[in-house]
Amino acid sequence: MKLRTLTFSLVITALLLVVVCPTVTAVTSGKALYQNSFSSDPKWVTNCGSYFYWDPGLQMYHFSIEPATGCYAYTPVDNYDGEAFTLEYDLVLNHVDEGTTFRLGFSGDAMNPEMGPNVLTEFTNAKFGQIMWLHLVTPGNKMTEVNSQKGDTVSSGTSAYDGSTVKYELNKTYHITVDYNKAQRVVSMKVNEKTSGGEIWGYYITSAEDLHGMKRIYMGSIGDYSMTNRYATGTIDNVRLTIPAVDTVTTAVTVSTTAAATTRPTAKPTAKTTVEVTTAVLPAATPESPLSGMTAVAALGITGLCCGLFLKRKN
Repeated sequence: MKLRTLTFSLVITALLLVVVCPTVTAVTSGKALYQNSFSSDPKWVTNCGSYFYWDPGLQMYHFSIEPATGCYAYTPVDNYDGEAFTLEYDLVLNHVDEGTTFRLGFSGDAMNPEMGPNVLTEFTNAKFGQIMWLHLVTPGNKMTEVNSQKGDTVSSGTSAYDGSTVKYELNKTYHITVDYNKAQRVVSMKVNEKTSGGEIWGYYITSAEDLHGMKRIYMGSIGDYSMTNRYATGTIDNVRLTIPAVDTVTTAVTVSTTAAATTRPTAKPTAKTTVEVTTAVLPAATPESPLSGMTAVAALGITGLCCGLFLKRKN
């Protein structure tokens, strides 16, 4: 009988906790500067309407990037003021001729990979085949970049990516994320398979200075003087640029080399240097709900009451 009474008391306590203090998860989201699912025409500005256009059937944005044409497509971002940011988008590459490059980034008015400010994601088909790049040019025109080819010191100096070479595939959907951590001057890139969510490649570079002055999310071939009649074609979707909430995003950085990072003016053809980092940008733990303290007090009070009733009945 005593066991039944104690069990009944505990059940009543649990039910009261559910009614009085339900579990609440505090979620703090960042500020969206731009987001588009391409369910309707996004009306990006372009000088080559046959190369860049909204596909109403797919509800995605089509691109065909041909070197040496100077074609581009962009959407303005008028409210960026040098904060930390996250740029993300979905990408399907259907065809990438040798010598061509798909590029999408966040830049100033010039939209030129050789001119700052510029943060670019690139998918190339050249010397190493189909590899991925993270490319940065600061407002002071200091360039740094790294790619997914193992040990490419020609492009990235002594701090080249040293993991296993990773190549992208055609006709596969990828989700690309670029994070700028202003406090640490770290720019990171992650490439995930859209379907499985698995990360296939990610890396970091450091910036020689704070980033600011970016005004456009763009694609194009400005500054690319390769051969014409070659194309990188495909679609993008779900483009989003956000300012992360300060209290919910942190960056864990472990530098795998003690060598000091160096950069170079873009006008000089010297080796570009990156800093290899082995950890990933991770969201900090979700802030505890303010109701958690109330839950604890209620639990103690109700449990104490039940125990008192039990002891009184026993006596």
